[in-house]
Amino acid sequence: MSKELLDALYILEKEKGISRDILIDAIEAALISAYRRNFNQAQNVRIDMNFDKGSMRVFARKDVVDQVFDARLEISVEEAQLINPNYMLDDVVEMEVTPKDFGRIAAQTAKQVVTQRVREAERGIIYSEFIDREEDIMTGIVQRQDSRFIYVSLGKIEALLPINEQMPNESYKPHDRIKVFITKVEKTSKGPQIFVSRTHPGLLKRLFEIEVPEIFDGTVEIKSVAREAGDRSKISVHSDNEEVDPVGSCVGQKGQRVQAIVNELKGEKIDIVKWSEDPVVFVANALSPSKVLEVLIKEDDKGTTVIVPDYQLSLAIGKRGQNARLAAKLTGWKIDIKSETEAREAGIYPLEDHEPLLSQDSYDNDEDFDVEE
Repeated sequence: MSKELLDALYILEKEKGISRDILIDAIEAALISAYRRNFNQAQNVRIDMNFDKGSMRVFARKDVVDQVFDARLEISVEEAQLINPNYMLDDVVEMEVTPKDFGRIAAQTAKQVVTQRVREAERGIIYSEFIDREEDIMTGIVQRQDSRFIYVSLGKIEALLPINEQMPNESYKPHDRIKVFITKVEKTSKGPQIFVSRTHPGLLKRLFEIEVPEIFDGTVEIKSVAREAGDRSKISVHSDNEEVDPVGSCVGQKGQRVQAIVNELKGEKIDIVKWSEDPVVFVANALSPSKVLEVLIKEDDKGTTVIVPDYQLSLAIGKRGQNARLAAKLTGWKIDIKSETEAREAGIYPLEDHEPLLSQDSYDNDEDFDVEE
């Protein structure tokens, strides 16, 4: 043991943020354990380290008792008073028991303890940094992959991108830079473990926050997101400022803002619709790009019957029902779509004294919308 160790502890305290006192306490505890293990001793011992002198001593601690049952832990009053006449019953006597070659063991133990504590501290710092970034977006670099995960470097740590969180329309190669959404940060015995996603709806929301200043500063709010990753998504937006067009803000001049997000998501189509507290208007907007004649509300089961022109039926339903399915996710309402002819035959359309909706406030970035097959 030497002053160099004390200097090293000071450096660790400054650079790693690990308290020197915590390290010293840990070293002392490890030295006690090493003494008992290496010298087959069961005494109650104390370690005295003097960094200024570069010395270290081991003291056995024994309780002063009337009758000794275990000589390793107890000492009689008579024997104690031979050491110091002032010792009394229930006092604790300390006797130095430092082994001759304990310095070598102490140095090895101190190194192991410091290394372990530094590793634990670094893990703790990483965990603290990333636990605050749950549900946030980061740019990572693809490192490698196996049968279960793609490993993405986030700088200080590799994150795990599971198979079910990977977009079906993209492949990943080493050194590719990708944006990922942090879904979960776990503390494990081997250090923090971070799970990320490319399919989570939160990724789409965070991308809009990056690309659209009005969303970032709160002028425009994303109310809901429905996503089928790699294929199509819908988002609803709203602004309390009547002078701000929330849909136009997200689209950007000549569609530049939304196109940047489409490019990041490898061509995923995105519909942007205007949110409304009126479910009739909101459901009609959510079915963009199809036109809607009427929305009939059934409050008891939060269901709707939506009537569309005959020629718009396939467009409203979408390929494999995707448009209707996404609209239902986006609004939280069940949606049953009927053509105008079906609605007339059922006697539910037209309604008296009611103007058809026909127009919606929305944006569809795909002119060739897929229809039902």
